[in-house]
Amino acid sequence: MAGRVLGVIGGSGFYRMPGLERVEEIELDTPFGRPSDPYVRGSIGDTQVVFLSRHGRGHRFLPSEINYRANVFGFKKLGAEYLISVSTAGSMKESIKPGDLVVPHQFVDRTFKRPATFFGSGIVVHVSLADPVCGDLAHDLLAAGRAGGATIHAGGTYLCIEGPQFSTRAESRLYRSWGVDVISMTAMQEARLAREAELCYAVLTLVTDYDCWRESLAAIDIGEIFRVSKANVAIAQKAVANLADSLGRRERTCVCAHALKGTIITDRAAIPAGLIRDLQPLVGKYLQ
Repeated sequence: MAGRVLGVIGGSGFYRMPGLERVEEIELDTPFGRPSDPYVRGSIGDTQVVFLSRHGRGHRFLPSEINYRANVFGFKKLGAEYLISVSTAGSMKESIKPGDLVVPHQFVDRTFKRPATFFGSGIVVHVSLADPVCGDLAHDLLAAGRAGGATIHAGGTYLCIEGPQFSTRAESRLYRSWGVDVISMTAMQEARLAREAELCYAVLTLVTDYDCWRESLAAIDIGEIFRVSKANVAIAQKAVANLADSLGRRERTCVCAHALKGTIITDRAAIPAGLIRDLQPLVGKYLQ
């Protein structure tokens, strides 16, 4: 099926999306402020691709400073149905090596400074986040990565910490005892907001290091992280391009497109009209 729209959020080292045709830049305002950067829209095969640099060009924003709500709302406003988050991470398991890719299925959230919902201020919504990743999209992303030659792991748990500092060794050992697979600082808020925006969501994690739990290694070296990340970016870009090429031929049959159905708790008459107007891309089909 033609006409699918794939959103791509690029993280550390993944600052652009090569291979796009008919490229244009789009600047947006949202009810939540300005996104991190202008969106770049183009096409790969039958799929329209909308790309955004999560940290802004030049890597200007800390993980805690990113306007996650504006970023995801902008994708929704531009018609995205799918959202891929590309994120660097540390490995919490020996079997997941620097240079590998991971497509996690679960999250543990250890952040505490970040707005994590579009709602409030007069409208209460409770969506399910039991399975925060779209199983269909994760399956397709995994296949796209393997087709591009990546060493890629299916499933696992992504631990999201506040940062910007990396973990202490004591924290890292504690997190390992929880059985998590990778540790990073950004994808959890995107998962929450993508669910509220009824977007199919998946994460492509680029593993750069072993965090600091591995006593045989020195503490995390940011230079080494960026060296490994740079080597991985081309593989990740190829995986995303393969995914975009395949989405134009796949029907969207998962439940993500109806995630808000039945979850708006507030009486319709009690919701401010201005709020409904502001949130029209999200709630319009439910609050006519």
